[in-house]
Amino acid sequence: MKLDAAFFDTLSRLRLSVGHKSSMNLSGNRKSVQKGSSAEFSDFREYMPGDDIRRIDWNAYGRLDRFYVKEYMEEKEAVVSVLLDTSASMDYGEKKKSDLACMLAAAMAYLGVNNMDRVILYDMQKMESPFAVRGGKKAFALMTDWIARRTFEGSADIAEAVRRLPHKGNGVTIIISDFWQEDFVNRDAGTPQQLLRLLNYRRQKAVFLHVLAGEELHVELTGTGNLIDMEDKSTLRVTLDTAGIRMYEKALEEFTDRLRRECAGAGAIYALCSTETDFHKLIFQDLRMLYDI
Repeated sequence: MKLDAAFFDTLSRLRLSVGHKSSMNLSGNRKSVQKGSSAEFSDFREYMPGDDIRRIDWNAYGRLDRFYVKEYMEEKEAVVSVLLDTSASMDYGEKKKSDLACMLAAAMAYLGVNNMDRVILYDMQKMESPFAVRGGKKAFALMTDWIARRTFEGSADIAEAVRRLPHKGNGVTIIISDFWQEDFVNRDAGTPQQLLRLLNYRRQKAVFLHVLAGEELHVELTGTGNLIDMEDKSTLRVTLDTAGIRMYEKALEEFTDRLRRECAGAGAIYALCSTETDFHKLIFQDLRMLYDI
């Protein structure tokens, strides 16, 4: 699917919700805990030698016979980290999960650079080589080129990728994956909770975009055959009948519900993203909880 100019024009009206106030020392469009010179009024304080006399509030001086200056919230950039799962399992489906994942990464990156945030793209299998950009929409072409050059093969360790994220200040960490890993599927491993606690400690607003193919959500295969793992090539002989499909769909529902609850409990966002969903509907309706405006 090609994302046209009209799509990005509509997308440009939105902004990712950061959740934590920024404290970076770089210019941007986020309200910082530091005081600065943006147009949004914050507070008054007494005048001190060296203050800009243009900030003196003469009305307050007339009432109190003391000098006070106006303070304003300074605008700072946030850091938007996008982690893309490039494992082989993401290349599954008639409508491939990898295609949807790349479009989601592009949309999230655009939201960041359009609002003058610093965007860092990570290939989960190459965490040592992130791609960082800032500077507005002009940088978007560089990001789409980086995304287009991703290959989906081998395996990726989601938990290790998150742990290897450098601490670059407050912001948003967006994880785009099918989460088909034992540490996530196994409820006893506790991996999602551990990662959510880590991201919260680092003052990150965590976003889990759970990408699944239509064939994974609605199984139509029947009969006996070999299931081949796309990553380690192991095989499992199974018989799929009505009862088996019902058992699988129940387990999948429990898995997605558990991820949703764990994210909600940590103040994070979880969204199930199906390859069968219209992309415009997915971005502008299903993911509206991601945006400030």
